[in-house]
Order: sequence, then C-alpha cells, then structure tokens
Amino acid sequence: MSVERIQQHFRDNAALTLEALDALAVPIAAAVDTLFGALANGSKILVCGNGGSAADAQRFAAQLIGRFERERPGLPAIALTVDTSILTAIGNDYAFEQIFSNQVRALGQAGDVLLAISTSGNSVNVLAAIQEAHEREMIVIALSGKGGGALSDVLADTDIHICVPSERTARIQEVHLLAIHCLCDGIDAMLLGDD
Repeated sequence: MSVERIQQHFRDNAALTLEALDALAVPIAAAVDTLFGALANGSKILVCGNGGSAADAQRFAAQLIGRFERERPGLPAIALTVDTSILTAIGNDYAFEQIFSNQVRALGQAGDVLLAISTSGNSVNVLAAIQEAHEREMIVIALSGKGGGALSDVLADTDIHICVPSERTARIQEVHLLAIHCLCDGIDAMLLGDD
C-alpha cells in the first residue's frame, strides 16, 4: 500500500471530523443531557447495532459499566448484541429483524434510553428496536450517516438524531466512535465535574 493512500485516509477523516463538528455538537450535547437524566433517575441504557455498529454498542456499554477515562461507579447499560443464545434463539424462532426489538420489549421500561446505531439508517432490526422503544415510552438516540435513511422517518420529535454528514461507511463509523467518546466524557463530566 502506498504512503499517499494511507495519508489520504487520514486527510479524509480529519476533513469529515471538522465538518461534523458544527453539525453534531448540539445533538451530541442534547444526547449527553438525555443519557445523564435517565441514569440520574435510575434508568438504564440499551444499545444496539450490526457489524461495526455492534462493536460500537459493546464499547459504549463497556465504558459505562466499567469506566471511560476516570474512576466512577458503574452505570447501567446493556449491549443487545452480545448474548449469542438470545440472538440465535430469536433469529431462529422468529426472525433476524426481531433480535433487538424482542430484547427491548423484555428489558426496556419507560424512562430508559435506546442508543440505536445504524451507519446507513436502514437496518431493519434497528428500526424495529426503535419502534419497540417508542411503545415502551423510551427516548431514542440514533447514530447514523448517509442522510439518515429510513431511521429519519421513524424517530419521534423527542428523539435525538446524530447523523454524520457522509456517505462513506468507514468515515461514518470513525465519527460514530468519536461521538461515543463524547457521550462517555459528557456523562463523566456531569457526574464528576469537569477535569
């Protein structure tokens, strides 16, 4: 691989990150407020996504339950992507499209938050989880890109949409990771004060 090609990846990442700065700072701040409010009221965060977004869901839950950068008590978060017995049972007995919505139905309660991650905004099982979260009177925070896809149409006015202004999956997922780190840092700052 050429050095120039590698350097172009860095340039593309930096350019999108700077472009996303203005577009995403306000919804990320609103998401921090929503997440902190839910946690302060004894509610929990459910997180879902597919593929790379599943890894992001697991990272977010791990950083809430464990820690991000500072020591603090664990915070209640569940990645709906990790239990292979649940995923395969629902996928086999019902449909892959229900692997997250069935878990939201079983675990979600009014006041909880669903962090729904879909790079394209068109993941059918993520869309079903959002609809189930609304049935449970949960707020949804959605991370997407590519204009938001079908996800834009299912979000409620009270939900928060963090839509990365890009069509490239890798670049979108890189900004999703930065947004997740901002969410974790923001929650810690509200709990522990600015550091």
